[in-house]
Amino acid sequence: MEQGKSINKDEALLNKLGYKQELNRSLSSFRNFCLCFTTMSLLSGLTPLYGTALMTGGPVVIIFGWIFVTLMTLTVALSMSEVCSSLPTSGGLYYWAASLSTPRWSPIAAYFTGMFNLIGQIAGTASVNFGLALIVVGTISVGTDTQWSATPGATVGIYIAILFLQGLLNTFGTRAIGMMNVISLYWHLFGTLGIIISILVCTRNSPASAKFVFTDFENHSGWNNSGFAVLLGLLQSQYSFTGYDSAAHMTEETKNAQRAGPISILTSILMTSGLGLAYLLAVTFSIQDYDQVINTKTGIPTAQVFLDALGKTGALIVLCVIIVAVFFCGNAGVTSNSRLIYALARDKALPFSGTLYRLHKKTQTPVIAAWAILFIAALLGLISIGSETAFVAITSVCTISLYITYGFPTLCLLLNRSQFTPGPFTLGRFSTINGIVALCWIVLISVLFILPTEYPVEASNMNYAIVIFGGLWIIIAIYWFTRGRHVFKGPVRYVNSSDATSAMEGDDDINAFDMAKRQVNTTIIKKDQQHIQDEKKQLDNSEE
Repeated sequence: MEQGKSINKDEALLNKLGYKQELNRSLSSFRNFCLCFTTMSLLSGLTPLYGTALMTGGPVVIIFGWIFVTLMTLTVALSMSEVCSSLPTSGGLYYWAASLSTPRWSPIAAYFTGMFNLIGQIAGTASVNFGLALIVVGTISVGTDTQWSATPGATVGIYIAILFLQGLLNTFGTRAIGMMNVISLYWHLFGTLGIIISILVCTRNSPASAKFVFTDFENHSGWNNSGFAVLLGLLQSQYSFTGYDSAAHMTEETKNAQRAGPISILTSILMTSGLGLAYLLAVTFSIQDYDQVINTKTGIPTAQVFLDALGKTGALIVLCVIIVAVFFCGNAGVTSNSRLIYALARDKALPFSGTLYRLHKKTQTPVIAAWAILFIAALLGLISIGSETAFVAITSVCTISLYITYGFPTLCLLLNRSQFTPGPFTLGRFSTINGIVALCWIVLISVLFILPTEYPVEASNMNYAIVIFGGLWIIIAIYWFTRGRHVFKGPVRYVNSSDATSAMEGDDDINAFDMAKRQVNTTIIKKDQQHIQDEKKQLDNSEE
């Protein structure tokens, strides 16, 4: 009985926010957390980018940079959790930006927040899976005693094969995905602990000294400014703390969403932080020869650390554990990101919205949206054929785009706090100062991570993040001015407020739902059902 009440309350709140319950609301709070933790996947960020941090700051930046970035990330996540508790929808951040903006600015705030989020999520899908392809290549190299090295074309081929497999899983294996995310949680937890114990206990030679791990500074970036090198070294840590907005995108499929969303976000960050610090300490203490690690023939410095510490067999076992973990992460990302595209298309914010909005008749999941993400991610991967730093560029685009998106609702909240009534999770009087700190951090990293990571800057080592970022934004801006501003008026109401109100009579949380109704009614254009159907028909006809 309690379970039924929870589900009805969630659906009624969704109605208050203007949407029907179309997705299958079957996820428990625990499974939402499992997906969020899997999407973050500390192994997917720390393993392929460890070498970059070793050369831009070295061990001291790796360890203490991780701790510092954790604290700054928590400020961003706390602000996000506060809004998520109030407005749990699949649209997540872009819906929040609309609801917390004035009516005049609501459509444009929602549109550009949604586009930043979409770019970040697609780049995230590309970066996780391209990182996985690099780890696979490194594993093969270890298995062949470094006699084989992949060409850029071979690496891209592996990358596209990974994307295709994840597309099949999100099409035909939707029932298994929930269980996969649970398995992934334990795989990440016990797999990471197993790696940590193995390399600390089984290292064949003497471990690195504490002085090396906690004080050694290295700068092989070519930049003379050591402070700049330190800041560049933070990319590894900050990239590892992305993807936690996936908990918000899954709230329309999660029971007790107002509490489950914030809990998933914050718990995932704290668990990633603790495990990540232990992993970084273990790997850094296991370095046998610094020069050999940064100049490794395997292509992955962490693979060289495992090879030196554990030997060939041990290294292969550890790398296989990491491969499975990162694959789980990539697949969970596709699942979450397809919900974002579904939400954007539902409100007609994208080209071909009529097609992208369709759900699979049998599974009630956005399969077309999943394949759209994978197709664009595959195109991004082609950049690596002509650039040595393509992976860093894609991770930079992912990190910048997502954190700008994370900051938009916080900025709107600071400017229009009178429109906001908190949900069950609230920061109270600390909300404003926390939001200011979070926004300052986002501005810093947004500028930092588009800068070149190596000097002298050449075509082969240039950070193409600014090119990718700028190119996508030109396309998005053109679409907004030519079509988007005419068809997208902000999140669309598909449910009448009166219907939602009658569904909620007698609920203990009536104040929270009245708040949601007030926010939506003051910022989102009301459309009756016939008007919505007419617009959808016009959109479908124009696409045909």
